[in-house]
Amino acid sequence: MSTSVLTFPSAEQAQIIRANQRDHYHVFSLKEQVESALRAWFGTRWLSRWDRELDLLVNCCYYGLTTGRGSICWFIYISLFLPPLTTATQTLGEEYTDIWQYSSIERKLPPSRIMRTTLILSTFLPPYILGKWGQSSTLQNRHPKTAKLLTSMPLIWEVAAELSSIPKDPHTRPPSYSLLGILIIIRLIYRLVTFCRSSNADGLLENGRSKHIKATSSQDAFIDDIPVTSLLDRVPEDEPSKPAEEDERTALDITSIHPSLRAARNCTLCLEERTDSCATECGHLFCWKCIVGWGREKVNQFFLLGSWS
Repeated sequence: MSTSVLTFPSAEQAQIIRANQRDHYHVFSLKEQVESALRAWFGTRWLSRWDRELDLLVNCCYYGLTTGRGSICWFIYISLFLPPLTTATQTLGEEYTDIWQYSSIERKLPPSRIMRTTLILSTFLPPYILGKWGQSSTLQNRHPKTAKLLTSMPLIWEVAAELSSIPKDPHTRPPSYSLLGILIIIRLIYRLVTFCRSSNADGLLENGRSKHIKATSSQDAFIDDIPVTSLLDRVPEDEPSKPAEEDERTALDITSIHPSLRAARNCTLCLEERTDSCATECGHLFCWKCIVGWGREKVNQFFLLGSWS
């Protein structure tokens, strides 16, 4: 009886990129936490000195706890204190995108422990060794050409990867964003039209107000050649008090009046000599500032009582 082998579709490029981004995020988060703990214990100078070793340790711990789980080289502690979990060999990024590592050489899922350990060591150990060896003063003094070659190794790898990559199909059209540009232009045109409409509406409203003011200004009542509307628009309480001698809205010569007669000109609201005198319907005389303030206060009290009733 033949046994059927389960086959899975190959992972898409977007899944691999997304898994790699997710793994980078978790590695960066783990490194930040380790750095904050070591900085509190040993200080910033020690941390900057052992930055490469810390980066190697964090990467090996993360990928050892995920890809290399169950490996003897990486999990002596887990082997001693926790039961072996040899089946869970996904990284957090691979688990997030639901992909698995598959060995085309061994044709098994997941790859063997030796294969996973080799993958982790070959990914992080060579850059660390080359970086430490290329920056050593002994190598630069004894073998300057080798040191120069090691420092230019990343550029060589980039050029080699670019030359050895699969060329793009010239008949493949790149993605077009013309529809997105059209939508953005339509949105900008809509905003421009609404802005112009609101500006025109505000202008028409302002013109209507100015015409109404001009039409009603000819029908205003005047007191001593002063429009009543100009007097009502002002807030007399905000104006500083002035002596009676500086009152411009009286025909009397205040300085020539006897002091006993001037005492009878006191306002019953402010108890001072009246300025800008005005009369109510009952015939009493008050300061214009006092009677306007009294009227505003009564109106406010009326609205306050009306809201509470």
